[in-house]
Amino acid sequence: MADLSPLNLFLLVVAGVGSGFMNTLAAGGSLLTLPALMLLGLPADYANGTNRVSVLAQSISTVLGFHEAGKFEVKAASLLLAPTAVGAAGGSLLASSLPADLLKPILLAAMVGMSLLMILRPASFSPPAGVIPKTLRERPDAILWLFLLGFYAGFAQAGVGFLALLILGPILRYDLLRANALKIFLSGVFGIVPLGIFLLAGKVLWAPGAILAVATVVGSRLGVGYALKADERAIRWVLLACVLATVAAVIVKG
Repeated sequence: MADLSPLNLFLLVVAGVGSGFMNTLAAGGSLLTLPALMLLGLPADYANGTNRVSVLAQSISTVLGFHEAGKFEVKAASLLLAPTAVGAAGGSLLASSLPADLLKPILLAAMVGMSLLMILRPASFSPPAGVIPKTLRERPDAILWLFLLGFYAGFAQAGVGFLALLILGPILRYDLLRANALKIFLSGVFGIVPLGIFLLAGKVLWAPGAILAVATVVGSRLGVGYALKADERAIRWVLLACVLATVAAVIVKG
């Protein structure tokens, strides 16, 4: 089914590396990998299923990279997981009866709001390093937002990384580096169940999936290295560019 010609393989690898780098610093890497997989001749559902292999691989790689650098907080991740997991279960159940496009206006509004916040009030979007994050006890409203994040992820998944950053930064006050690490962890967890569903349906092709997974792991490691060395302002500009590109892609796709 997949056309693994040298040119297509090259484009797949480039897309994978770019996606891993992009997802580590922002989100929206599937904007690169899904078209690359479809270029191989995969139908949209097979491309979606095969892409989940790389999403999970790069999530594991990125979290390990941040953890090795002391920027991933295991305790915080475990506390954030409970409300998001409950929400994801509800969203997954509802997704079987409602179209995913129903939440597209919500995603667009959230990303436009994120863009304005980063431009007009950058300090409120991502506090400087050293600021002590809020606990869920200090910000109980975050529990509701995390539940809604999980619900959205279970329902639609697309753009969930951007929405996670809107909770982790402005509400829980994680700096951008730690927020990205936690975001990647949550995105990886959200991807496990859909991957299992695609596997049971036989809609995962392992050859392109493995190639893409390796490429995205390389990209994620490059992204972690850049994130650890770069000024937060530079990372914020990369994030803003990814947000705007995703908004444009969603609008163009209609």
